[in-house]
Amino acid sequence: MAPQFLIFDRDAKYGLEVPVAVRSMKMSPVQASFASPWQNGVAERWAESCRRDLLDHVIALNEHHLKRLLSEYVRYYHEDRTHLGLRKGTTDYRIRSTASAHVLSQDRVSGLHHRYDRAA
Repeated sequence: MAPQFLIFDRDAKYGLEVPVAVRSMKMSPVQASFASPWQNGVAERWAESCRRDLLDHVIALNEHHLKRLLSEYVRYYHEDRTHLGLRKGTTDYRIRSTASAHVLSQDRVSGLHHRYDRAA
């Protein structure tokens, strides 16, 4: 199912071309109200998580470095991070091992975060 709407703020950088381009993709452009960033809560929450968990801790050397860091963070965010909505589980539904095996740590996002698994 294709998206029906594209929500964006009222920044002047979008100009008149963006709504025209959005309509050409058979979507309806929806601008958030003036000075109301909370109206796109999903994007705001993700941006805040990304800033707090990644960008507050690194200095990107260039655009390529920033894109690599963001790519690693997105992979971590979707695959390894625990979610309260999943009762502290992960989205890949890893099975919690009850065995008392050695715990292995795997670096994620250049060592800022880790994934822990028990050895087989």
